[in-house]
Amino acid sequence: MSGEAGLRERLHQAGYIADEALATTLWLASELQRPLLIEGDAGVGKTALALAQARALGRRLVRLQCHEGLDLAQAAYEWNYGRQLLAIRLHETSAQAVREADLFARDYLLERPLLTALSSEQPCVLLIDEIDRADEAFEAFLLEVLADWQITVPELGTLTARHVPAVLLTSNGTRELSDALRRRCLYHWLDYPTLAREIAIVRATLPDAESALVEQSVAFVQRLRKEDLGKTPGVAETLDWVRALNRLGHAAVPEDPHALTHTLACLLKTREDRFQFGPDRVRQLMEGRHRQATEGVAVKPAGGA
Repeated sequence: MSGEAGLRERLHQAGYIADEALATTLWLASELQRPLLIEGDAGVGKTALALAQARALGRRLVRLQCHEGLDLAQAAYEWNYGRQLLAIRLHETSAQAVREADLFARDYLLERPLLTALSSEQPCVLLIDEIDRADEAFEAFLLEVLADWQITVPELGTLTARHVPAVLLTSNGTRELSDALRRRCLYHWLDYPTLAREIAIVRATLPDAESALVEQSVAFVQRLRKEDLGKTPGVAETLDWVRALNRLGHAAVPEDPHALTHTLACLLKTREDRFQFGPDRVRQLMEGRHRQATEGVAVKPAGGA
């Protein structure tokens, strides 16, 4: 099996349940050697996609975690000043003077994630995570890397990629990205998974959990996401919750709302969210589950994801 269908199957084997649209976009990005910008709320599986892609392709994953104040030395390269200073002192004891060109040779260059990905002996996957946390000045520098697959080091010249990496950029939308960056990328909006797809994700990740527990837990989380929350639980929180309930020995979601409330630390991550969901609110969400059952709303099997 080749093409986007083959990639989707390999991602599945790597533990990531991708829908057809996502698999197609990821495959096109690889075929066109274009970066893929993935936007979506925190917790929908953007970073996990890069991890799964690296496993599916059998490639090394190089990750650049973006943050405010990210600069060239942290993202691309910096000179090993300690070794340069040591070389100067060693030459002071000899008759031969040290040359500036010797001090700025490639051996003294410390590679950071961007240069590591371009210098890799084998094709790799480069994850530029949460690009929206970096500032516009870093975006401007990144344009050269993504457009020409090269980095200019003033003391050495232009360093070109040995192999074009598969690049994924993720963004949580905390600030608007530049048009220039968007033009260089393919784009995909990654939303929270559907009920059937999230059930498939949990089943693939936690195969030991009972089917009833998985289906009821995911349905509960799906209803919880419709509430007015400060931080909506993502797939990672769903997995944590099912893992916790399974560890507690539950074959299904507990009927007692008081008992269920004690496990919501896995799902609710702010003080306001936690205190608005006492036993009464939890009971209301649980009653929504019972209404679905009586109305005959069936859960699609995992194969329908």
